[in-house]
Amino acid sequence: MLYDTVRRLAGVIATVLYRPTIEGRDHVPSTGPVILASNHLSFSDHIVIPLAVSRRVRFLAKSEYFTGPGLKGRLSKATFEALGAVPVKRGTNRDAMTSLHTGLDLLAHGEAFAVYPEGTRSRDGRLYRGRTGVAYLALTSGAPVVPVALLGTQDLQPIGTRIPRIRPITVRFGPAMDFSTGYDHIKPSKARRVVTDDIMDAIAALSGQEQVEAYNTYPPTDDPT
Repeated sequence: MLYDTVRRLAGVIATVLYRPTIEGRDHVPSTGPVILASNHLSFSDHIVIPLAVSRRVRFLAKSEYFTGPGLKGRLSKATFEALGAVPVKRGTNRDAMTSLHTGLDLLAHGEAFAVYPEGTRSRDGRLYRGRTGVAYLALTSGAPVVPVALLGTQDLQPIGTRIPRIRPITVRFGPAMDFSTGYDHIKPSKARRVVTDDIMDAIAALSGQEQVEAYNTYPPTDDPT
């Protein structure tokens, strides 16, 4: 109920202020598990994707958003919980595996789960090489993958800013991709790489971003956004 209330209120505000362009929303299944694999340009992406989809969307957010002190910390925790976020730690291989297991559990319960295969925000607007966790989720769960392109969110809330600006944004969903069969004969690590690259190519086709063969690097741990 809290999610629906927050989503409706935020949706009205976002529509009035930002008038986002949403394309291909019908590609997102209305029920059942689905992975929404998106590019990542801004902190605001965490809010934009849930508001662009008519069903509840779950996503992972760093645990610091849930553990801050004082009134500000409580408001942050309540906001992220209302938006469907699940707290996770990041930085170690164990943290990464815990995140994947959390994602699999959400998918097993028929949730829509949003992920950013780049791992963190692009700071130069290019699309970096995808990390294979998204493929692990798709191949293990059998859930379809809907590629998502966010355009303009880097101007909505540039890195280092806390208050979103009023800028035009576009959310573009591509056709669902099915990886549930056809990979049993391929070595698992190779299959994950192939699937991830296919997903990143689909995102690039939607976003028009220049693709980079290198992995993106995480921002400093004291980065507030």
